[in-house]
Amino acid sequence: MPESTMNILIGGEAGQGLVTLGQLLAKSLVRSGYFIAVTQGYQSRIRGGHNTFAIRVGLDEVIAPLESLDLLVALDEDTATLHQRELSADGLVVIDRAFDVDADSFLKVPFKELAHGRFSNIAALGVVGSLLGLDDALMAKTLDDFFGKKKAHLAAENRRALKAAVEWTAAHSTAWCKLPAVSNPARRFMMNGNEAIALGAISAGLKFYAFYPMTPSTSVSVNLATHAKRMGLVVEQAEDEIAAINMAIGASFAGAPSMVGTSGGGFALMVEGISLAAMTETPVVVVVAQRPGPATGLPTRTEQADLELVLYAGHGEFPRAIFAPATVEECFHLTRKAFELAERFQTPIFLLTDQFLADSYRTVRPFDVENLSPVHVGAHAPESSPYLRFAITESGISLRLLPGMSEHLVVADSDEHTEDGHITEDLSIRTQMVEKRLRKEGWIGSLVVPPEMQGDEVPDLLLVSWGSSKGAVEETAWRLRSAKQRVATLHFSQVWPLRPEEFMRHLESARQVVSVEGNALGQLSRLIRRETGFEIKKQVLRYDGLPLTPESILRELNYGNH
Repeated sequence: MPESTMNILIGGEAGQGLVTLGQLLAKSLVRSGYFIAVTQGYQSRIRGGHNTFAIRVGLDEVIAPLESLDLLVALDEDTATLHQRELSADGLVVIDRAFDVDADSFLKVPFKELAHGRFSNIAALGVVGSLLGLDDALMAKTLDDFFGKKKAHLAAENRRALKAAVEWTAAHSTAWCKLPAVSNPARRFMMNGNEAIALGAISAGLKFYAFYPMTPSTSVSVNLATHAKRMGLVVEQAEDEIAAINMAIGASFAGAPSMVGTSGGGFALMVEGISLAAMTETPVVVVVAQRPGPATGLPTRTEQADLELVLYAGHGEFPRAIFAPATVEECFHLTRKAFELAERFQTPIFLLTDQFLADSYRTVRPFDVENLSPVHVGAHAPESSPYLRFAITESGISLRLLPGMSEHLVVADSDEHTEDGHITEDLSIRTQMVEKRLRKEGWIGSLVVPPEMQGDEVPDLLLVSWGSSKGAVEETAWRLRSAKQRVATLHFSQVWPLRPEEFMRHLESARQVVSVEGNALGQLSRLIRRETGFEIKKQVLRYDGLPLTPESILRELNYGNH
């Protein structure tokens, strides 16, 4: 757990190059050997509005965002006005000296003299990087790698703006603290949740991805499209979400491992298709990147309010699994696991993430891809005939052949069907088929990712969380334990199926249990009560569109500034 970190916030309007500045600074920090956690806040507009790019940086792994700021980079006056009160006692504001604001904590920079127009964000990189003690040659290399060298005059102007800013900062240095230097920095990646989902899907053998653009899921498709030609996969922008899910089901039926990505409103349109995949026992992976609703709600903010939607989506009863990754690394590995379960059990499998995790860049150690097992698609044709696509088996899993890959006829039907796939209204067969499909849920349950318990074995306070809230909850517990409190955390990275034997002893042994969730109803705690009868009476809930932070949790727990 990081004992000492620095929190940097860059703020301004859309169109000012704020995200470019943030990504360049974050990448320079990672290359310098630091750990980061990025929180992006943006409005649903192309230009204007108030957007932020926050980077928490430290020598050790950073797992959660913070509210208190050490360095505020204000690209406009509104940023200074809105966030100056969040500065720590020794905090500093970097701002253009042309703006009519002033205070002792301001470093006023002549950005218009250092760089022309569109290059002012590069000058800001030079100033901030120098304040932090970053090597100017490393920042210059990061610039070249980020923009490429296709346009020599632009690269030269970037370098000139960076150099001018570094020299100005050296001549106007303040007593502000630099980051402690890292000797021999390890090679690590800077990656966000959606990038990791895309890479996890590719590593699992993804061949077809269909989508209709919907924030915050869209960048999954952008990342997949970047690698599509090299990796031999198809990325298809459909006319709507209904078409997207049905395209994916069709591709999967033909033998191409398939995935769709969307958010709550788009997922609502996919629900009938989800049931089609369940009835035809066709594998498909569905990524639902949560944002506040109902309707379009807050399109660019974060929330954890779609657990019940995804759990109950689809008419009729059929097996499913729902993963809720907590980290960028889990986005990679749980996407792979989703493909493994979808192919093995021939049913829809869901990945439930959110805007915070989707857009949150982290420092990631290289994945070990050499030892990853392949995801197998379909089966070898049996020697005997006739082939029964939906043969009733003890496990509920039937032999799945791919059409056109053998002499056997592969039949699929959205109506209830016989073992060979033809429509039936024989009600005894209907009963057998429902029971056959539901038997898979027991096997899926045997492979559940167990919840992770950390902290005191018999705590006075047990904090229960799921998905992206893990970092904030664990840091909260760490702070309380540092203040001699007996605190533990119980975190779920898979929220369905639940296996009570894996976590009930933790709930029952704690003096007080509190659920921490990014929704208004405590959806996981309600699910736990439904499945176990155990009622979590106290909840810390956040649903204002912002991610959970240690400070926000401690306020709700009435623990002050621990």
